[in-house]
Amino acid sequence: MKLAIFVVSVLFLYNPVSAIAMEIKIGVLRIDYPALLPISRFDLKPDDLGFAGGVLANKDNQTTGAFLGIEFSVTYVTTSPEEVIIAFDTLLADKIDLIVLMAESDDLLKLADRVGDAALVVNAIARDTSLRDDQCRANVIHIAPSQAMIADAVTQFAMWKRWKRWFLIHGSNPKDHELRDAYRRSAKKFGARIVEEREFEDIGGSRRTDTGHVLVQRQIPVFTQNAKDHDVVIAADASNVFGLYLPFHTWNPRPVLGSGGLRPVTFHPSHEAWGATQYQRRFEKLSGRYLQEADYEVWLALRVIGEAVIRINSSSPEKLRDYILSDAFELAAFKGRKVTFRSWNGQMRQPVILTDSKITISVSPQEGYLHRRSALDTLGLDEPETACTEFKKRGDL
Repeated sequence: MKLAIFVVSVLFLYNPVSAIAMEIKIGVLRIDYPALLPISRFDLKPDDLGFAGGVLANKDNQTTGAFLGIEFSVTYVTTSPEEVIIAFDTLLADKIDLIVLMAESDDLLKLADRVGDAALVVNAIARDTSLRDDQCRANVIHIAPSQAMIADAVTQFAMWKRWKRWFLIHGSNPKDHELRDAYRRSAKKFGARIVEEREFEDIGGSRRTDTGHVLVQRQIPVFTQNAKDHDVVIAADASNVFGLYLPFHTWNPRPVLGSGGLRPVTFHPSHEAWGATQYQRRFEKLSGRYLQEADYEVWLALRVIGEAVIRINSSSPEKLRDYILSDAFELAAFKGRKVTFRSWNGQMRQPVILTDSKITISVSPQEGYLHRRSALDTLGLDEPETACTEFKKRGDL
């Protein structure tokens, strides 16, 4: 059985509170799925992916919690898809009812349904829009942005640049089709026009050994030849098969946005604005490496829990959930705007960074995109657009 567990509890010797008034036990469960090596060695997954962000967040939580008599402890678990139920039940048996999941959508739904109202589940990485739509669960809140939010962030920038005619290239796997559909929806929402679509077939094999720059330099131009006149190429490659190869290789010299070229991310090591440099340096000192998106998302998940605990002085999953989804909750996240949650589907409102992997090019929502509640609600499913009813049943609206 592939199951690794370790616990980190941060206590400060200078804590003036002599007795612990409340202990908060949090679990971070990461499912390690079989996967091919990434296209670039810079994208190799470290062993502590996500967990390093969690350790930093726990230190941040305890900085305030120690003075209030609150002890935060975090149990980190890695498991395989086959053993995930055992790992999840082990956390529950240890009376851990605040659980951050690094899991794909099918496993997330299975675990959320298994625990019901007995725990608060925090989705750190799954981006399927359906989880915020017809497949939502009232006991799940979402830190990771949905594919709809990601697509809208790219679309707003493209429209701001007046790149209205799109050549949409998508992969052949189900997740690629989901991302393709998100871009279709986003184009319609903001007035872009998809002049042509093409599917890049994933034939399997190792991306790094079977696909080199020589082959790609010949393959991509031929694949993109004779496309209808377009302003920009939009890449929908959730499987990370071809998107990074598109820039500089398309038949027509056009910008590439999406899964290659200008990419939407929750956070990036190059991001330095709004106090992010200090945050990045703290992470690098702690982990000895650069931050990845999953690290930021787990950090944010634990900070949300910690902030809610400190504000309302409660460990109840139900009370914490209700407070997190209320208008009273907000949290600074080094992205220029405080993050909040959508009470109708549990999705965190947050800006999306657009990067070329060296610098932050822009941050969406773009200037001029307005909303009656928050400009952040121009990204992803707005309240009238979602089919999620589970939160309404709980009386949140």
